[in-house]
Amino acid sequence: MTTLPDCNGSEFICWLLRRRQRRQIEGDSMLPLLQAGEEVLVDFHAYRRTAPQVGEIVVAEHPQKPNFEIIKRINMVLPDKTYVLYGENLAASSDSRQFGPVARSQILGRITCRFG
Repeated sequence: MTTLPDCNGSEFICWLLRRRQRRQIEGDSMLPLLQAGEEVLVDFHAYRRTAPQVGEIVVAEHPQKPNFEIIKRINMVLPDKTYVLYGENLAASSDSRQFGPVARSQILGRITCRFG
């Protein structure tokens, strides 16, 4: 498990300029890294020019629940360029172990920092 930095001045300015969006953590799937109620900033433009990487924490569309976002860590990139997403708390996470790998198009953005 890696740490997630707190919001710094440049991330805060990106948020003020609407280049980052806030999301609130729900549930226990990302414990101990992120707790329910914490807020994070998301860069929804992070993957316009680069591909998501193993270890990054991302916001993705749930593959079985339309219009439902999930926050998970990229665990693996498969040869067909799909992504295996896991929660930090495997006992409490609904992730790729249940719904399978996700397409690149379902990865919406990268978590950049804790907010607040």
